[in-house]
Amino acid sequence: MKNKLNGGDENHTSSNGNFTEEDTISSTKKDLDGGDGHHTSFDGNFTEEKRKKEKPQEKQCDYFNGNWVHDKRAPLYNGTTCSDIKKSQNCIVNGRPDSSYLYWRWKPSECDLPIFEPNTFLKLIKNMNIAFVGDSLANNQIESLICLLSTVSSPKRVHHIGSDGRWYFPSYNANLTAYWSPFLVKGDQRIKDGPQYNTIYLDQVNQMWARDIDQIDSIVLSFGHWFTDVPSIYYEGGSIIGCFRCHEFKFNYTDIGFYVPMRKALRTTLNSIIEKKIVRGNGIDVIVRTYSPTHFEGDWDKGGTCSKSEPYKNEEKKLEGMDAKIRSIEIEEAENAKVKAQQIGLNLEVLDITKLALLRPDGHAGAYMNPFPFAKRVPKNVQNDCVHWCLPGPIDIWNEIFLQMMKNGKNHSLIEK
Repeated sequence: MKNKLNGGDENHTSSNGNFTEEDTISSTKKDLDGGDGHHTSFDGNFTEEKRKKEKPQEKQCDYFNGNWVHDKRAPLYNGTTCSDIKKSQNCIVNGRPDSSYLYWRWKPSECDLPIFEPNTFLKLIKNMNIAFVGDSLANNQIESLICLLSTVSSPKRVHHIGSDGRWYFPSYNANLTAYWSPFLVKGDQRIKDGPQYNTIYLDQVNQMWARDIDQIDSIVLSFGHWFTDVPSIYYEGGSIIGCFRCHEFKFNYTDIGFYVPMRKALRTTLNSIIEKKIVRGNGIDVIVRTYSPTHFEGDWDKGGTCSKSEPYKNEEKKLEGMDAKIRSIEIEEAENAKVKAQQIGLNLEVLDITKLALLRPDGHAGAYMNPFPFAKRVPKNVQNDCVHWCLPGPIDIWNEIFLQMMKNGKNHSLIEK
């Protein structure tokens, strides 16, 4: 993500060392539905009476469309009760004077979205390892999830070689693991004292997380922002196939933008997961979390702010332009990979949060990415974070939808070994 906003992404290093807790993930997955309601055997004795007893197939909710509505209930956690909130996203503790952004809920047009149930989520992930792979918004989401779960069960932070962090819930033998991989595929980020452009290998998956795929039961993929505004050079088959904003460095390569490279990177990632699971023969749930729009009023690195204090109404803000295009690419690639994935026992779905995130310009850290930015005076220029989300805040809804998808069996038809 954007170097100045991600709290040290420029100098990002992965955690090293051995496990400090025993966190072997059981490969045995239990049927959480308590039966085979999804696999009814039809035979000549299937009577009308039995048919009536069958649970009707519930219509899946479209969480993408809806509105934000007022809600008087306070969040399940706050900036002092959860110790895992990154300082730059702890908005109230950093002095944000208004708290109105905390009292909104997402109301899908066709259904209701229940509040998050920490105990239910933990029961669903018993004996499992859930991985969040991607950029700093992936970290933003996993930290939200940890805070939600910590209201009923305290995790232990453990070292895991190659990951950005692992949280172990002993009572459930469950892990949440974060992997820093802003391109999903292999790539080198621009660095302060080195090349000022990314180098991205679109046909090579990032082994920092891919080598652990046999230990992962569910993986949430999150990427996008590192492609959209950072100069990059793209490789495929060992050769440069183009670049993005390369004229700034007077390179004689064809500028191919970032849409095609993003599509290739996601395709490589999904194909790699499928291929690795074919070899190992064990299933996994794959969730592609769609793009989270930014809300800068002005350029992010030239004093841009996000000063709105309320959500947009559905009719006020349309999903269009770059945000709509990236979302479309992610959904298309997920749908294309889904058929092949299902044939080998992989459940591949989309966690579509783009529209609900688009309507929340008030939920970012803004100037309160830093503690009390206006305590002494009103500086001429204040760096704002209009990318990441305050915790607690709108991003908690992403995990509420994640839980509902799991409960519905949409992403969690567990495979018996």
